Amino acid sequence: MLGGKFWGWLTASTNLLGLLFVIPAVNVILYTFIRDLFFSGMLGWDVSTWTSNTMFIWIAGITVAQCLLNHFGIRLTTILTDFSGYLIFAVTIVLVILLFMHVPSFDLGHAFAFVNKTGEAGGSVAPPHGIFIAVLMGFLYPLFTITGFDASAHTSEETVNAQNTVHKGMLTSVFWSLVFGFALALGMVMALPAVYTTLAADPNQTMVPKEIMDQLAAIPGGPTPADMAILGWSSFSVLFNTLIMPSFLGKLCAIGIILANFFCALSGLTSTSRMIYAFARDRGLPSQLAHVSKSYRTPTAAIWSTGIVTVLLVVITTPLNAFAALSTGCAMYLYMSYGMPVIAGLMAEGKTWTTYGKFRLGGLSKVFAIIVIIGTIGVIIGGHAFVPSVTGDTFVPGLIYYTVAFYGLLIIAWFAFEGRRFKGPPMGDEIARRQAEIAEAEAALGGR
Repeated sequence: MLGGKFWGWLTASTNLLGLLFVIPAVNVILYTFIRDLFFSGMLGWDVSTWTSNTMFIWIAGITVAQCLLNHFGIRLTTILTDFSGYLIFAVTIVLVILLFMHVPSFDLGHAFAFVNKTGEAGGSVAPPHGIFIAVLMGFLYPLFTITGFDASAHTSEETVNAQNTVHKGMLTSVFWSLVFGFALALGMVMALPAVYTTLAADPNQTMVPKEIMDQLAAIPGGPTPADMAILGWSSFSVLFNTLIMPSFLGKLCAIGIILANFFCALSGLTSTSRMIYAFARDRGLPSQLAHVSKSYRTPTAAIWSTGIVTVLLVVITTPLNAFAALSTGCAMYLYMSYGMPVIAGLMAEGKTWTTYGKFRLGGLSKVFAIIVIIGTIGVIIGGHAFVPSVTGDTFVPGLIYYTVAFYGLLIIAWFAFEGRRFKGPPMGDEIARRQAEIAEAEAALGGR
């Protein structure tokens, strides 16, 4: 194992933390879409009185539904997650087309303007920082968006000819995420000025506060896409409800977006619970989490533990802005877990690591390893800068406190018991013994 047992266990634990953050992050944005696109935009309800408690109830209900599907309906879950790929593909194409239909000017100079919009100028989405930290924080959401590329690695044990196909799946995933993600982001950015034009023509509009509309009106020549950053966290819902929702296709897109995010979190819960099960089976976590239902052949303890933890994370991070904290934590911890084996590989390559797989970078291996390490450090800095502690009447600890507490507990756990219990992945005779255990477990489940 690259880096030894402790480094391997620490890497897996970091990856697990990232996965535990991604599910509630998606469910929080799912709740936001349900509230702002469906109830407010489509049905015209007044959602201004919806509170944090409303969000907790919705997210608890959504998570329970996802846990029930994973517990009792794994076949249906598989069908839904397979379908979600086609749904996301179709919704993305339609949404990109609709957005570009509303672009008032195809001046790419405005679309690629390099402006620091941290602080109030950007709707207080990010705390005020200089350009260097602003760039690091700006990387977080693209990284959060493409994290699904590691799904090919998660399913490598079940993949035919994995050595020749897994890396291709990961590279293909990143490539198409960049293509469609760039097209969608470009369409959104370039269409934003049309939001101001549309709302300014409606004296009764209530989507954007009057003071913000007055600021935009005072800009000579009208607001550019960069100026529209002042809409902050509400920018997508205002953009969608103003330009896209009025059409029939827009309403279909809204429903598709909501379903796609539900399926995304559903598959995330499936993946995370399977990782917890496998990690517990390999004694990296308490063995009770490796329990499998004899009736449904699903890792029920891991499923419901995942659901409980993810709901608690929403409650705990809400004072920081739940979506900001959870999505940032997801990106930061996942990319830390991706960088950790790269660090171990850089140290071991050509020394203790001399047997390689089919995918090789050759002489560029160390170059890319250094780039990855620098990038990982950048993500750590940007992530902690993006979600700082909140000071005032009540102190709310920022993401740095979560990181310190998490790794502090891991170190204590390792020296207290995990260092003796965790043996690492099976090797040699241990593989045969583990296969026998799996066969015995299969027989105990009735071979279904």
